[in-house]
Amino acid sequence: MPQAGTERLPEGRPGYTRSVPAESIAQNLAYINWTVLTGLAIGSYGAVFLARLRTSATRGFLGFTTACAVVFAILAWLSDGALPQTTLAGSPIIVDSSWDVPRRLALAAFVVLPIVELGVIRLGGPSRVVALMAMGAAGCVLVFGALAWGGGAIGAVPLLIQLTVLSAATGGVFAAMILGHWYLVTPKLSEGPLILISRTILAVVAIQVALFVAWTATGVGPAGVAPFAALVGPWALFVWLRLVVGLVFPLIGSWAAVQTARSRSMESATGLLYINVGSIAAGTILAAGLYFGAGLLV
Repeated sequence: MPQAGTERLPEGRPGYTRSVPAESIAQNLAYINWTVLTGLAIGSYGAVFLARLRTSATRGFLGFTTACAVVFAILAWLSDGALPQTTLAGSPIIVDSSWDVPRRLALAAFVVLPIVELGVIRLGGPSRVVALMAMGAAGCVLVFGALAWGGGAIGAVPLLIQLTVLSAATGGVFAAMILGHWYLVTPKLSEGPLILISRTILAVVAIQVALFVAWTATGVGPAGVAPFAALVGPWALFVWLRLVVGLVFPLIGSWAAVQTARSRSMESATGLLYINVGSIAAGTILAAGLYFGAGLLV
């Protein structure tokens, strides 16, 4: 019989219990921290990469945001070393520690390469090759993370998709918020960079909403729950918060940010992006907590 404070999963895997939501989230704070920091690092650098290729964003914004991405990457690398080496008791996630070293090496490369890129830019040399290498290292971090915590090659695919969109949304909206401040000191800056990044965030959040529907409808995830079962039960509050606070609200805010940026109401756009930073970050925390704590992919 399960001990008090735990419940047996509906799929009936022998001897498998999971803690109540609050306990599971507390036990998996290290994974949540890794997800948020990695997302901020990779997403903000990805926004810089896009802005450098497609817009006339200022060198000041690009350099400052790249430096922020490096700081987040260093913190992510440090947090990676604090992750549990084995599967936590009662956790639905099976940890494959053989991917720990490759993941940490990829994170280290992602710390170094953007610094090298900044140096190359300062010297006036071509930096695109270094930037592509940095994006490749970022992709390896997400792939190795998915392989470590996805429960096998098949399970790693949806987790990789989840980590990718979480990174794009979390780091992308942070970069957009920083860019909004640049218009306060550079009023003649074209609205193109902010519109492009805001539209990209809008598209990413829309993809997240579609994935939420698809995954809850199919029960994808380590927990292996029945279709739409994630919307009811002990985790329902966190799942609904993920949908409303972390997806629907940022979707509306991102649309509004695009419209205000198009009309050059940059102060309003920046304010909306500030709100989106908080709501998307909250959604990322909820998504990570639900995956690592309950095995729910939402």
